[in-house]
Amino acid sequence: MTGRPEGAAVTSELGRLIAHRIALTGPIPIADFMAEALGHPRLGYYRRAMPLGTQGDFTTAPEISQMFGELLGAWLAERWQAMGRPSPARLVELGPGRGTLMADALRATRSVPGFHAALDLHLVDTSTPLRAAQQAALATFMPAWHERLDDVPAGPLLLIANEFFDALPVRQFHKTAQGWRERMVGLGPDGALRLALAPGPTPFAAALPEAPAGAEAELSEAGRTLAGAIGARLRRDGGWALIVDYGHDRLSFGTSLQAVRDHRGAGILDRPGETDLSAHVDFAALATAAAVPAFGPVGQGRFLRRLGIEERARALKRQASAEQASAIDAALARLIAPDQMGTLFRVLALGDDRSAPPAGFSNTPSDAT
Repeated sequence: MTGRPEGAAVTSELGRLIAHRIALTGPIPIADFMAEALGHPRLGYYRRAMPLGTQGDFTTAPEISQMFGELLGAWLAERWQAMGRPSPARLVELGPGRGTLMADALRATRSVPGFHAALDLHLVDTSTPLRAAQQAALATFMPAWHERLDDVPAGPLLLIANEFFDALPVRQFHKTAQGWRERMVGLGPDGALRLALAPGPTPFAAALPEAPAGAEAELSEAGRTLAGAIGARLRRDGGWALIVDYGHDRLSFGTSLQAVRDHRGAGILDRPGETDLSAHVDFAALATAAAVPAFGPVGQGRFLRRLGIEERARALKRQASAEQASAIDAALARLIAPDQMGTLFRVLALGDDRSAPPAGFSNTPSDAT
């Protein structure tokens, strides 16, 4: 292999297993490394860690304010009504964290006539520690858990995925004078994990556009496959999906894969299984793979404003102490301000062709504002 000599000493149990695999079979794509680091059945980050909150490695929007989940719940209830109030409707969350978003969404929609009675709640998650928290938050609604979306029973779908697609494996590429070359994880002479380039082309490079030598690119085969599966279900059974994540509207050159541990940046090869890995989402690729009507992506700030988050904040502050009101203002800013989560985080809706356009977007598909 050739390429930059970035690497990390093998210090975790999973790192030693990955190094042994590479020693036996040769270098692996970054996507394979990421899949092992996050999803290994026993040692993967999401199998063994409690990643959220001050004791974890990152914080998501539902943990910042109840307003986020409440407004997304209202969006889901409106979509259910637009679908003709099907019963049962499969309410699905991919990567539900501690159940905070879904608990807020269901609390905010308990007065929608017939909505809760029609819902059949399904949580797609591989984290044992988080499943315990989800059970505590959502026991009243008797959720069913699944490892994969494919295991959710057929039926009209209401799906939400907040900060889920960013954790799916990505492939990285570097443009050389000979063409695109995939970045791999191998072993250095000292036995450390190392990043380097494959000496020849790999099949996935054919999906990349022309670019000058030195360009970098990333693509998520896993993200496209999952979006395709969501689209197939929407075409077959009807329904809507809402995807919220950080990323870009379309393929852009450069790489974004990052590692976080204890709320601080880390090397992507450092202590696999103990470090969170994520990458920016290519929303255009998801919409194309889904092959259903797509709305957005639109900035999270604009989306939440259109749903009425500022009015909701004012209502909460009317019954709040001065200290609580200040916290509400701070949470609102974090969710919608352009220099915080308001622009980097994008929102994409995927739907069937049987119901009216959704709230929060313009009236035509591909709202790119």
